[in-house]
Amino acid sequence: MNTQKFVYQAPLAKTAAALRSGELDLLDYWTRLLDHIESVEPHVQAFVPEPGRRQRLLAAAEALMARYPKPEERPPLFGVPLGVKDIIQAEGFVTRAGSQLPPDELTGPEADSVRMLRAAGALVVGKTVTTEFAYFAPGPTRNPHNLAHTPGGSSSGSAAAVAAGMALLAMGTQTIGSVIRPAAFCGIMGYKPTYGRIITSGLLYFSRSADHIGLFTQDVGGMALAAGVVCNSWLAATVDRRPMLGIPTGPYLEQATPEALQAFSHQVQQLKDAGYEVREASVLVDIAEINRNHNLMIAAEFAAEHRHLFAEFAHLYRPRTAELIRTGQQADADAVQEIRSARAIYREEIQHVMDVNGIDLWICPAAPGPAPEGIDSTGNPIMNLPWTYMGLPAITLPAGKAANGLPLGLQVVGHWLSDEVLLAWAEDMAPVVVSPENDGD
Repeated sequence: MNTQKFVYQAPLAKTAAALRSGELDLLDYWTRLLDHIESVEPHVQAFVPEPGRRQRLLAAAEALMARYPKPEERPPLFGVPLGVKDIIQAEGFVTRAGSQLPPDELTGPEADSVRMLRAAGALVVGKTVTTEFAYFAPGPTRNPHNLAHTPGGSSSGSAAAVAAGMALLAMGTQTIGSVIRPAAFCGIMGYKPTYGRIITSGLLYFSRSADHIGLFTQDVGGMALAAGVVCNSWLAATVDRRPMLGIPTGPYLEQATPEALQAFSHQVQQLKDAGYEVREASVLVDIAEINRNHNLMIAAEFAAEHRHLFAEFAHLYRPRTAELIRTGQQADADAVQEIRSARAIYREEIQHVMDVNGIDLWICPAAPGPAPEGIDSTGNPIMNLPWTYMGLPAITLPAGKAANGLPLGLQVVGHWLSDEVLLAWAEDMAPVVVSPENDGD
């Protein structure tokens, strides 16, 4: 195996079905998985270090097997390895949020989303590395496709763990682009639901107006399986036609690099050749204002969340995080409230454009280009920002490679509360744009 590449196939839906049926023996599976983690993790560094991880997980697998000896009684995620971003509370795990603050200051009850996934049979491999408080100050995680490059952020560990086959499912969060972008950089699926469809209780909040809990998998079918467990009021959807795809032309799209736009043009042509109809529509012409407003809103809300902690532990925050707090402290409260209120207006406007033009899904680059070199920067989330601001559901589909061989992603965005249909359509679209699959096991 190339010493610079640690990418392994680990589809959730197929593996979960085999574990439920007994085709895969649970204890054998976890023994092999833990061997794999012990081989790969020192290079990728996707997880927060945990002494005794192997013993804990083998005991958990034995207990799960004893609880569900009959295949027909096993829950949908029976034995599935789950990574939990280290700003989401999980019982039995310390939450550090990628920071140097005393962990006792960051503790809280288990997130409802984690509880739901555990009740469905998932076993928590561990906490995954995050940038400090889900902002830009990175941790040690590296991109499994090339260790010299970032996996993206802030959900860096979750994306890398799934790409490296150390977790079949991982939880992340997105306040600007922290699910969609790292999924693209790591060549996997990243799903950001409609705002509020995954309950955010148990989250160390960045911005309550913008925070979404999202998911990472290697397959759309697995994503739908997990979403059905954790999303509010999930109703599995079937589709009997292809969606009309929309390209959001104008200043927003022009934020991507020439390489990303060239790749996007190729992805669009692949979809057209496969029979998809594509229409262009000029939207987000005021993207510069949207970008400024969203960033001001989240800075103000981040400062509010950290008001008491920062007053006592300012010296323990990394410089970029502290700078964001100080910026947020200066924000005008009335201006921030106006920005919050404008989210629904923007959403209604863009959905009106979709309705008038018969557009079912927007397609656009998932990032301005491939993963940057080095791990000091997690990349630019600018291609994800407006969809997060409006709270619309989105998914990353792996979509070819850049000139340097690193993955690129196609971002697919749906209507408000249309997550089920988005994932159903995405499952048909994914094989059209996906690149030849990874090396490895």
